[in-house]
This record gives sequence, C-alpha cells and structure tokens, in this order.
Amino acid sequence: MNALNDLDACGQSVWIDFLKRSFVEGGELRMRMERDSLRGATSNPSIFEKAIGESNEYDAGLKAVQSQGDHSISEIYEALAIEDIRNAADVLRPIYDRTQGRDGFISLECSPYVANDTEATMAEALHLWRAVARPNLMVKVPATEAGLPAIRALIAQGINVNITLLFSVDVYERVADAYMAGLEDLLRAGGDVSKVASVASFFVSRIDTAVDKLLDGAKNEGALRLKGKTAIANAKVAYAVFKSLVAGARWRRLADAGAKVQRLLWASTSTKNAAYKDTIYVEELIGRDTVNTLPPATLDAFRDHGVVTPDAIERDLPQAQADLAALADYGVSLDEVTQALTEEGVRLFADSFDKLLAAIAQRRLGLIDGPQPSFAFGMNSCDAQRRYEEELERWRKDGNVRRLWAGDASLWSGADESQWLGWLRIVDAELERVSELEDFAAQVKRLGCSDALLLGMGGSSLAPEVMAETFGPQPGWPKLHVLDSTDPAQIEATERALDIDKTLVIVSSKSGGTLEPNILFDYFFDRIATSRGRDRAGERFIAVTDRGSSLERRAREAGFARVFFGDASIGGRYSALSRFGLVPAAAMGLDVRRLLVNAKIMMRSCGPDAPPAQNPGVRLGVAIGVATRWRARDKVTIIASPAFGAIAAWLEQLFAESTGKQGKGLIPIADEPLAAVERYGQDRFFVYIELEGRADMRQQQLVEALGRAGHPVARVLVRDVGNLGQEFFRFEIATVVAGAVLGVNAFDQPDVEASKANTRALTEEYEKSHRLPDQEPLFSENGLALYSDGEYGAKLGRHNTLTGYLRRHLAQADALRGDYFALLAYLERNEAHIRALNELRALIHERTLSASCLGFGPRFQHSTGQAYKGGPNSGVFLQITCHEAKDIAVPGHAYSFGVVEAAQARGDFDAMVERGRRALRVHLKDAQTGLADLYGAVEAALR
Repeated sequence: MNALNDLDACGQSVWIDFLKRSFVEGGELRMRMERDSLRGATSNPSIFEKAIGESNEYDAGLKAVQSQGDHSISEIYEALAIEDIRNAADVLRPIYDRTQGRDGFISLECSPYVANDTEATMAEALHLWRAVARPNLMVKVPATEAGLPAIRALIAQGINVNITLLFSVDVYERVADAYMAGLEDLLRAGGDVSKVASVASFFVSRIDTAVDKLLDGAKNEGALRLKGKTAIANAKVAYAVFKSLVAGARWRRLADAGAKVQRLLWASTSTKNAAYKDTIYVEELIGRDTVNTLPPATLDAFRDHGVVTPDAIERDLPQAQADLAALADYGVSLDEVTQALTEEGVRLFADSFDKLLAAIAQRRLGLIDGPQPSFAFGMNSCDAQRRYEEELERWRKDGNVRRLWAGDASLWSGADESQWLGWLRIVDAELERVSELEDFAAQVKRLGCSDALLLGMGGSSLAPEVMAETFGPQPGWPKLHVLDSTDPAQIEATERALDIDKTLVIVSSKSGGTLEPNILFDYFFDRIATSRGRDRAGERFIAVTDRGSSLERRAREAGFARVFFGDASIGGRYSALSRFGLVPAAAMGLDVRRLLVNAKIMMRSCGPDAPPAQNPGVRLGVAIGVATRWRARDKVTIIASPAFGAIAAWLEQLFAESTGKQGKGLIPIADEPLAAVERYGQDRFFVYIELEGRADMRQQQLVEALGRAGHPVARVLVRDVGNLGQEFFRFEIATVVAGAVLGVNAFDQPDVEASKANTRALTEEYEKSHRLPDQEPLFSENGLALYSDGEYGAKLGRHNTLTGYLRRHLAQADALRGDYFALLAYLERNEAHIRALNELRALIHERTLSASCLGFGPRFQHSTGQAYKGGPNSGVFLQITCHEAKDIAVPGHAYSFGVVEAAQARGDFDAMVERGRRALRVHLKDAQTGLADLYGAVEAALR
C-alpha cells in the first residue's frame, strides 16, 4: 500500500497526466494501475508535443503512415495520436468495465485552433469520438464561450466530455449547467444517460502563479500573506458549489434516471513555485467525487511522501472565501485573472500544437525530399534574416496560415479576397471528377487530330503554354499550340504550323468577353468552316469558360463538341490546376490524374496545418514579401533550369498581377540574360528553380556567386518535370502570402482594365471611321520614329538625333534608385525577335545596371502590364511597334488584327502616360532591319 492507494479509499480517483507510446506499450501504464491504483489518464497538446516532437520514438510510426501514401500533417498527427489513445483505452478498459463507466478513461483534446469556434469544436469532437471508437474516451473541450454550447450538444449526443481550461467558479457553474442540460436533452430524445460521463477540469497551480505575481507587485505585507492560497481557496469554493448542485432537485431527477455525477478534476497540480511543497495541490484537494490528474513527477512525489487527509477540501471553507474576498483589497481581480488564464491556456496549447505539427511537418518533408531539401533560403544580412524570422513567427502566432485557408480577407486588404480562394481546394475537386477529363482525352484520341490550338490570354493561356513547353509533344497525341497574340505575323506563323483539317481548337476565356480569344475564334472558325462547313465546324471546337458567360452562349450556338466550366471563385492567374489548365493538358495527352496527385503533395505541405517555418509556400512568400517591403528588393529575378524555364512566363503574371498595385509590388524579371555578379543591384531578390539532374552549370555558378555576394536567394529543387503541378501550387501560395505581407489584394487587377477601355474606344472608333487617330512623331530618322506624350517629350528635350532622344530616355533609369527598364514589343514572338530583344536588354542592363524586362504585346498586358501601370513608378519603358507587312482581316469587323494590335499598343501606352510612367514608343518600318538599327542607336546612346 502507498499514499496513492489511500486516495481511492477517500473517494478520489487518481489519473495520470501523461501519455507516450512506450509508456503504454512498455507496460508502465499497466504497472502504475496495479501499484498506484491509477484509474485513468489525460493527454493534451503539450503532452503530445513532448512525446512526438521531442523524441524519435514515433519515427517508425510516421514512416508507416507515409508508406501507405502521402498524408497531411494533421492526418499523420491523428494517426499517431489515435493509435496511442486507443492502446491506452484498451489497457484502461478493465477499470472502465469494473467501475461501470465511472473511471478507466483516456482523454484526447480537440484542436486548440478551434477553441473559439462552436461549430468547429463540435465537428472536431465528433470526428475524434468516431475515429478513436472506444467507449472510455473522453473528448476534451475548453471552457471558452464557444466551448460551452458545444459541451451541451456533445453530451446530448452521448459523448463523454472532459471540460478543460477551467479557472473560474462562475464559469464552472455554467459548465455544470451545460452538462445537466445536455443530459436532459439526451433523456428527452430517449437516450441512455447512464452511459455518459464527464469531468470538469480545474487548472490549479496556474492560478497561484498568476495571482502571486500580482500580490508581489502590491508590495504589502497583507498581500504577501495571501500568496500560495488562491488556487486552493478557489478549488474549495468550486467544490462547495459542486456539492450544492448535486444536492439540488434538478440533479436528483437526472440521478434517478441513472446519470453519473460530473466530477471535479484537479489539473495542473504540479507546483510551479519551489517554495511550496511539491504535493500541496494533491494533499489539499482530497475530496469525494473528485479526480486528480497528476504528472509523473508529482505522482511519484506523492507516493513517496504524500499525506492523505480525507475530505481535506472541505476544511476551512469560510477562510477560503475570506482569502478570495481579500484579493480585491490589493487590486487583484480574480475574474480578470481567470479570464486571462483561459485565453492564455488556449494560446499555450496552440503554441504546443504548432510545435508538434512543425516537428511532424519537418519529418514528413524529410521523407518526401530525402537528404537534400527541395527548398532553401538565406537572407543577405543579419537584420534581414531577423526580419524574415520575425515575420514567420508573427504568421505562426496570428494563425495566418489557417486564416488564409479559411478565407479571412483581413489578411490582405479586407475587400473581396474571400471570394477568390477556390484554387486552394481545386486539386481535390478536380481529382473527384478527373474521370471527365480522362474521358475527354479518350475522345480527343479518337478524333485523330495532329494539333490542338489554344486561343486565350493571360491566365487562360500561360499555364497551358508552360505545360506544352515543359513536357513537349506526347507521342500519338495532338501537339499543343498556344496563340495569345493579335499580331498578324504571329497568327500566320501559328496557322502555318497547323494541319488545319486535323486541328482541335480550344477557346479559353474565363469571362467570355476578352477581345483576343473572341476575334481569334471568329478567324479560326471561318478557316475550319471552309473545309468542314459552318454546320460542322463547331465539332472541332472546345470551350473553357465560366458558367453563364457569352462564350458559353456562342459555343452552344456554334455546336461546340464540349464546353468545360471553370470555378467562378478562381481568378485567371490562379487557374493552372483547374479546367483552364487541365483541359489543354488532357488534350495534349498528359496524365492529368498524376499531375493532380503530385500537386496534392505540395497542397498538403502548404496546408492550413503546416506551420509557417515548415510550409514551403509560406516560407517563400514571407521571404519575398519581407525583402520587398523592408529591403526594397522588389525585382524578383527568376533563374530556372532550361528544361523547366517555361514556368518563368507564368510566374511573371502571377507575381506582377497579384502584387503590382497601389504603387507597390513585385517586379518579376524573367529570362534576363545572365550577367556578372557585380552587375546586379541591391534591388534584387533571386528565385532559382533547379531541375534535378538537368541543371545549367552557368546558372549554378552564378547563383552560388550571388549568395556569396550577399544577395537573397531562394532555391527550389524540382525532382522531376512531372512535379510541375507542385510548383504551380507552391508559387500560388507564395504569391498570396507575399501580397499579405505587402498589404495588397492579391486577387484584383485594377489597372488592367484601363488599357482594355482605351483599346475598346479606339477599335469602336475604327468601326465607324475606318481609321485610327493620327499621331505626330516626336522625331524620325532612318525608318525609326519616336512617339511620346507632350509632357514627357518636353522632359526629354529637343535633340537632332535618335541617339540623343534615346540617351535622355535611358538616363531616366537610375539603378541606385531601384529603377528598371522594360522593352514592350508588339511584334511576332519568334526566336529571332526574342534573341534580338534579349541582346538589347542585356546591353541596357550591362550599361545602366538596371534590371531589364521584356514583354511581347498584347500578351504582357494580361500579365506584367498590371505592375507596370499600378506598381511602383520605377519603370522606364520603351514600347516597340512595327509596320505590318501583311495584315489579316477579322471576320465580321471593319478592323483587322493589325489594327487591333495597333490600338492595343496605343491604348496601353496611353494608360501608362495617364499614370505618370516614363514611356517612349519607337515605331519600326521593318522588324528585322529596325531592331538592328535600334540596337545600334541604343549602343551609341549608352557610350
């Protein structure tokens, strides 16, 4: 016999506040049951954090879970925790049976993340109850305002509840009322109340810790005499309330129906003050119909030297009441203390849960990545690194990852952001109906098409283009071509690459009202109708659009073979893993199921249960956001392995359109020719995307040198091109996180419409007058003409040569001030033009040290154009237009594609001018000769 055995004779059950796999499997729990009369066990997030997070005891279990397929962090935690809970419940089951359900319980806590959400608490409790599937489980629910109604509802459903984080006697009375009300509800529904058990868990020692600190601050002898007395006095008053409740008529009616009394449970019974006896919160709280759950050290101490006094808790109740009343004399409000302790308790459990999930997340990533992590990042200074770590910690403390997934608009600007988060869960949604896409792919295969042509702009075209270029043509499937231009030469070149009689056309437009895909549809419908007839031409067309759009109507009228619908809550640039990306992927023969399954691995890694420091998308987004906001490193320079380099164009739109507004944001620098390390300024942030086994040595060497030179470099290692979907999701998360750090709405594009409106006005005028308004050049020479608005033209001054104007314009780009230079070319996007323009941007970067951008119009208007007009006014722009040697008519309109392109160039230029941008237009008579002459003039200007 020992002192612990004597407690059982006093009517108090001893439980242990501890759980660990080896504790159960090694037989220690059973041994303590026999030796110490142990009657139950409790767990909480802190206990699991120490058990799982601070040892390697669970590594084998984690590997076993992951060997069955990838799981989310929460799923892994639950698998590990529930196995422990079930095993403990099975060991304790004989006590449960012997005591007829009074003891023999194991407790499992609801996630502290839902402590202030009634519905979520109820859902979590029901989930845990069903998952554990043991009658001797007690689900722990906190005594928060949100927890109280959940307690009643759960009891009414016959679920055992351990009400935790109780500090206040007043709150306890509400807890007892919730228990009795739940039993009454169950009784009315015909349930068996004798099968339900509950304990109300008072946290004891934390009260003394908090009150003693306040009493010390009073610096009064009377106050000091009260130290160490509040917690026990509070418990005695609570016990007196308990006795009065169970003596009342309401309880007697329930007892007569077989209900079990809701016992008071004393928790947090280890002493926090070394001046107090280590068993004080056991010895003073002995009472009938109570439970004391003890941590192992306190349990061992009481066995060794504890003193048992039956009904000790009933002694000196008047003195206890007097001690509590005296607190007010010294400025201590017990109500305020207990409320603060409840809030702190939720926070501390959440902190422990964060640490637990972080440990699991890190181990999960280790299993996925192997010895080399797929993401690494380092800031360029101690101060910058500190900012980065502080922001990650702020995201953890504020629960921002969960807020993001919950659609909390206040994370950004508090506008309509919550309406644009469908992409977060689109992978699961598409996996549920992936058979539709597989059926479509089989249909395409049966058609025997040699080519698939996608007509779209921005978010509707860039992801398919990335997939087409990254994966290449698939044997036996149509080759995917993407047309996102109104340039006549580009349209003609695309058509030449097609076997028009064996081409499937995908018209992709979210709104259905976008100019470019609509007029391109008109053109190619006419072309296919020439050979198939207008009544059968639609059989070779597919539409991807939102429900109710004008494109849906036109598709129905034209007899399209299929119409696929997007998700109205997904904006274009976030639609890569939705139908807008997957329909073209299926048409070109990609395994869309595999693409989605792989993407889901990253979705889990970036999920709401992935703490910021272990969340690859959040880490990258915080790094970019912090570098931009506090270090002015807003030129996000993308360096990607050539075999994976197509993703850069998609990232340009994602970064620029999501963040470039309100005079701030990211300026993406994609496909910039590599330069010497010293040519990169202090406004750069580098993202290096390396395809494992296919890295470019020059890129690797440059990235290493950039890191040594103090530039911030985020390194993303892609194991296989098949993981493209993972990178889509990672960068989407990173972008919205960066937007949150910058304080902008990551889902609108307020400055894109300005260019569209200007273009619309010009084309409508052309329909009437058959001409665009004349423009007078600022200067012309050797087939090159310069145009600008009056104000900026005056700023450039009067010059006698093209070189003079260009020198003055180029001088506007001040690298020390963080300016960048952008070439905006309304030309055919072909290899020759890309090469010539990259040579020009390399020259400008080399001589001015300013970051350089290249965009082809009109496609960049639906991409980087937002940041150029709405982002920081640090851009210097050279728009390049060219006389069209051959134009193409737009069916049903007076204007041609050449006219539309000219109107788009002029409309966008005017929109930049309206926003005070430093813009100059150069018009070429001939692209090949004109670009060579322009290079020569720029080179002369920069000498």
